[in-house]
Amino acid sequence: MALSAGLLIFVTLIILLLLGIPIGISLIIASISAIIHSLGFSAAIPASALKMFQGINIFTLLAIPFFILAGNIMNKGGIAVRLINFATALTGRIPGSLAHTNVVANMLFGSVSGSGAAAASAMGTIIGPIQKKEGYDEDFSAAINIATAPTGLLIPPSTALITYALASGGTSVAALFLGGVVPGILWGLSCMVVIFFYAKKKGFVAKSSITAKDFFKVVISAIPSLLLVFIVIGGIVAGVFSATEASAIAVAYSLLLSMLFYKTIKLKDLYTILLDSAKLSAIIMFLIGASNIMAWVMSFTEIPSLLANSILGISDNPIIILLVINLLLLFVGTFMDLTPAILIFTPILLPVCTALGMTPLHFGIMLAFNLSIGTITPPVGNILFVGIKVAQRKLESVMPYLFRFYVAIFVVLMLITFVPWFSTFLPKLAGYS
Repeated sequence: MALSAGLLIFVTLIILLLLGIPIGISLIIASISAIIHSLGFSAAIPASALKMFQGINIFTLLAIPFFILAGNIMNKGGIAVRLINFATALTGRIPGSLAHTNVVANMLFGSVSGSGAAAASAMGTIIGPIQKKEGYDEDFSAAINIATAPTGLLIPPSTALITYALASGGTSVAALFLGGVVPGILWGLSCMVVIFFYAKKKGFVAKSSITAKDFFKVVISAIPSLLLVFIVIGGIVAGVFSATEASAIAVAYSLLLSMLFYKTIKLKDLYTILLDSAKLSAIIMFLIGASNIMAWVMSFTEIPSLLANSILGISDNPIIILLVINLLLLFVGTFMDLTPAILIFTPILLPVCTALGMTPLHFGIMLAFNLSIGTITPPVGNILFVGIKVAQRKLESVMPYLFRFYVAIFVVLMLITFVPWFSTFLPKLAGYS
């Protein structure tokens, strides 16, 4: 039964996606078709509705809409400019300093906002024209912005890691948040290495330096924005509040910061911010509910066990198996959004990786890193197309530059996969086993 149900699910899903049906609807139709095949029509509809409701009726999931709202508030609250100034102060003396500024600013703004697409949009809009004015190749500038925007999907607070905590059956959100810090930073640093050699080749130099007095002013201006990350992570790790409570605190803090301290958001702006946040939250929650139906069907028909045994049967060498899993996830990421991919493939691949001795924490970081790469690869990568649109470039002209960054990011992926220390060092330091 598992084999026939599995084939039915995946064949139906692929056909629907090729027809252009939205991923959430495709997941539901593919799942219900397998339920009808296994249990009959009379049981399929009520069971699907129940599982969809159960999939979103989880207190921890409240963190997702709250972090989305906090991110939207900060996106529109003038945070980007202050973080760019801070990044410029840090990288001003490095060859190709403006390009390095783009990387650091993406890492900072992506983590604060929790959105790679928002980071690509904000940084591309502000830094892109400045890079053009200073003689940077526009396609290379777009590639820098695109390649480094996903760092915020790993550096906390991260909705992707919250989703994985749910899908994995209760992996600590605090441990995952800490586990994502080093891989996210390594992603950014690897791209800075590419930029450094490009800048040396093209003869780019730092065109200005900053005085100690100006540096101090920039840092003071950016500290209130940067404090959000420390408040959220510090509060969770110290046990002061849960991840869900931290998300509500993030909303309150970002609102006070933008309305009272920076005074960049007016009361009339809140309607648009709340509406945009509600729309994005609804999409993500619908995907989670739809994915829960598929997860239940796969569990009921023992598809994960079948696939796990198949993967483990490929080789006796754990290195080969992990390479196959990475290639599978990289492929999946090219045509499936981050949230449904995490929800679908966590129950399939987690048992395989734990059988190889990998902890759920380590696997979660590897999974999120893999699927984050998919956000900057065609044909579906949302950050890729946001970055291209903002830069007003063409895909075919940006891709040759992006390949350089893909290589650097892939090297980091291999480090994350085969050296658990990068993912587990900070969680262990904080007392998470």
